[in-house]
Amino acid sequence: MRKILAITAIAAIASIAAAHAAPPIIEAAKAKCIVGEQADGYLGVIDPVAADEALKREVRSVNQLRKARFADLAAQNGITIEDAAAIAGKRLVESATSGQCVRMPDGSWAKQP
Repeated sequence: MRKILAITAIAAIASIAAAHAAPPIIEAAKAKCIVGEQADGYLGVIDPVAADEALKREVRSVNQLRKARFADLAAQNGITIEDAAAIAGKRLVESATSGQCVRMPDGSWAKQP
C-alpha cells in the first residue's frame, strides 16, 4: 500500500513540476545561468551579483508556492515535505533545457549539455 502511495505521490509531483510554468523573469535568468533548478525542488540563485532585487523576490515567491504545493502533496501521501520536494527536484533538474544550470545533490552547479 505504501508503494502505491509513493507512486501516486511521484506522479502528482511530477505533474506539478511539468505543469509549473515559471514567470518570464525566471526563464530569462535560467537561460543566463543566474538562477537554476536544484535537486531539493527549489530554485537557487547562482549569481547573486547579477540577480537584481526583482528577480530575487520572484525566486522567493516561486519557492514559497512550491513549498506549499509540496506540503499539500506530502500530507495527502504520507511523505515528508522534503521527500516531495526531492522527487520534484529530480524531475525539474532532469527537465532543464540545454544551457541552463542546475544544482546537483553534492551542491555543485552544472550547465546542462
